[in-house]
Amino acid sequence: MSSTYDPYENVVAVMEKAVEIGNIDKRMFEILKNPQRETKVYLPVEMDDGTVKVFEGYRVQHSNIRGPFKGGIRFHKDVNLNEVKALATWMSLKCAVVNIPFGGAKGGIKVDPSTLSKRELCALTRRYTFAIAPIIGADTDIPAPDVNTNAQIMTWVLDTYSQLKGKPCPGVVTGKPLELGGSKGRPSATGRGIVISTKLLLDQDNKKLTGTRIAIQGCGNVGGNAARIFAHRDAVVVALSDVSGGVYKASGLDADKITAFVENGGLIKDYNDEGVVHISNEEVLVCDCDVLVPAALENQITKEVAKALKCSYIVEGANGPTAEDADSIIEERNIKLIPDIFSNSGGVIVSYFEWVQNIQEIAWEKPQVNEMLETIMTKAFEEMVEETERSNCTFRMAAYIIALRRLIHTEEIKGIFP
Repeated sequence: MSSTYDPYENVVAVMEKAVEIGNIDKRMFEILKNPQRETKVYLPVEMDDGTVKVFEGYRVQHSNIRGPFKGGIRFHKDVNLNEVKALATWMSLKCAVVNIPFGGAKGGIKVDPSTLSKRELCALTRRYTFAIAPIIGADTDIPAPDVNTNAQIMTWVLDTYSQLKGKPCPGVVTGKPLELGGSKGRPSATGRGIVISTKLLLDQDNKKLTGTRIAIQGCGNVGGNAARIFAHRDAVVVALSDVSGGVYKASGLDADKITAFVENGGLIKDYNDEGVVHISNEEVLVCDCDVLVPAALENQITKEVAKALKCSYIVEGANGPTAEDADSIIEERNIKLIPDIFSNSGGVIVSYFEWVQNIQEIAWEKPQVNEMLETIMTKAFEEMVEETERSNCTFRMAAYIIALRRLIHTEEIKGIFP
């Protein structure tokens, strides 16, 4: 990641551009340029060797104007406050563009979780939960998994919070195991949303998923699930990567085999199969494909990468994978891009379903969850298409305009307190 890249400056710059294009009230927009609360915590943990190490953690609550704060927790060695602020802002926009009653938040701990034992990871998670417990809750702020966190981490968050409250509190967190109130369809929801977004985009050009060549940067929860679902719908996954590097095969990779290899602890750099060529992560971005899915971290498609792209479509899987100054190049090259605040919204949409199920003490079957997910995303996509035509703008600008209008309208009708 470039040392000069600031994800928060990036998201504010895109919002400001959308305000101009959409003729949005700048007076109320000032509220959305700043988070409502930024919390920084220090987390002492006794390590397995008896030493004590102090970790740095964050929870940023951007906006709860449309509902409780909502957003994941990421564990990564490069986590910093401005990154978490940007992610929290994107969450507010994401929930608004798909019109679900949540606001935006995000959390993070500056740590490489691969260097910790299971006991240390549990202790760190519980200490972090204890530190932010006063500001989270089922009707206040609902965390979820993000980069390097999963259902096990969410279980420790849930248990710690429930112990503090003296009762089970399943609604405090989403992305839980089914046994603790998780929702069927939640683990694959973000990846499924990527596939739904791609299908909707291709439909615009009277194209089908069948035979479409897909390159995916990232093989975690988002990229891995997207790869499998794409393959099961007869798309051709030609490239896939993780932190160690990527693989390419023009005739199509075995997505099930590769993702299983990674889930069992393998690194893609060590994966070998007939016809597979090893390439770098940047080469995945610029490889010969129809649809590129950047599903790793922020700031992957820079100006230089944008100039070298060979794809016709981009469907963003990660949060903020495209630098703001690369957007104009992508637009000039007539590459259609579906922005992260829509395309990776599947996770938060099904998190909303999980939250509703917890509150109502009911459980839905996976086909119903998947059907409702597709219904919500299809309606939101149609609204974006209408906005691109109304404002003569890109899908990214359309998504931001829709989200900002909803947020600002809610600010206006509620007014400023006191």
